Amino acid sequence: MKRTYSLRKNSQFQYVYRRGKSCACRELVLLFVRGPRMQVGFSVSKKVGKAVVRNRVKRRLREAFSPQIPLLKSGQYVFVAREAAAAADFAHLQRSMNYLLRRQTLYREEAK
Repeated sequence: MKRTYSLRKNSQFQYVYRRGKSCACRELVLLFVRGPRMQVGFSVSKKVGKAVVRNRVKRRLREAFSPQIPLLKSGQYVFVAREAAAAADFAHLQRSMNYLLRRQTLYREEAK
């Protein structure tokens, strides 16, 4: 995933937390705010595990999200990992992410 798509500042995350529409499943929570350009952030708390586990979850989420970028509407996305995300394999995280994106109807019309 290119760095231009990343949410970096705490104020950007806080904006999405305040204004975003959310939906959740067992492993992830998705918050979304419409915007002029595509940006995404991943939040994994210490409840998920130690640093190695948290970084592995973030790497898997980034890799699962990157092929979806051209298919999605522009805006700010924040994925929050829950404790179950540490035990989930890559395919399961990918299915959970797709489920949340479909549930909030974030795919573009021509991408269907």
